[in-house]
Amino acid sequence: MKSIRWLGHSAFELETPGGRIVLFDPWLTGNVLCPVEASEITAADVILVTHDHYDHYGDTVEISTRTGATVIAQSETADRLETELDLPRGNVIFDGVGMNIGGVALFDGISVTMTQAFHSSDSGSPTGYMVKLEDGTVVYHAGDTGIFEDMRLLGELYKIDLALLPIGGCFTMDAFQASKALALLQPKRAMPMHYKTFPVLAQSADEFAGLAKHHAPNVEVVILSPGEKYLL
Repeated sequence: MKSIRWLGHSAFELETPGGRIVLFDPWLTGNVLCPVEASEITAADVILVTHDHYDHYGDTVEISTRTGATVIAQSETADRLETELDLPRGNVIFDGVGMNIGGVALFDGISVTMTQAFHSSDSGSPTGYMVKLEDGTVVYHAGDTGIFEDMRLLGELYKIDLALLPIGGCFTMDAFQASKALALLQPKRAMPMHYKTFPVLAQSADEFAGLAKHHAPNVEVVILSPGEKYLL
């Protein structure tokens, strides 16, 4: 069953057609919106970390150590997870080295391409991910980012089926910028993320949904509640 579950903030659990489990930014412990405990994630094949802020790498080390999931992160971020947080080096993609923007990793019919993002990171640089599933479905997790013109090129290159976009403002795009990003990316569907978690962030996705109808009317906006699963 091909599905995606929002775990609050920027955390998602993606189940591929082949039964693989891909986690994006699994910050569960301390995430007030997350309806599950990290210990309830009993299976994971790949963990994608967009950058090294605590509300993104979150429970990566604990989940990867327990499940054996392969961690993909930018090289310097991978090194920090290994040296400071004791992530087993063997659990990191490419023999512990990690990868960088433009790099592609392959897993049993799944490809993961690291993309640029405009944000900050204590180690390395912030990233997003373009994930192509076994059946060709493409899921784009933008990470923490502001809007950038090259989103248009990403849309042309990858024909995105589902875009996961931050809308909260303050640290990332707000609803207006994210709606304009949809016009650049032109995905079939979009899900908002990185909102409601902290008081300084937007507390609702309603404004984003309304603006998306104006700036990207051909894009279907799907708004999930934390813990809700959507069939792709």
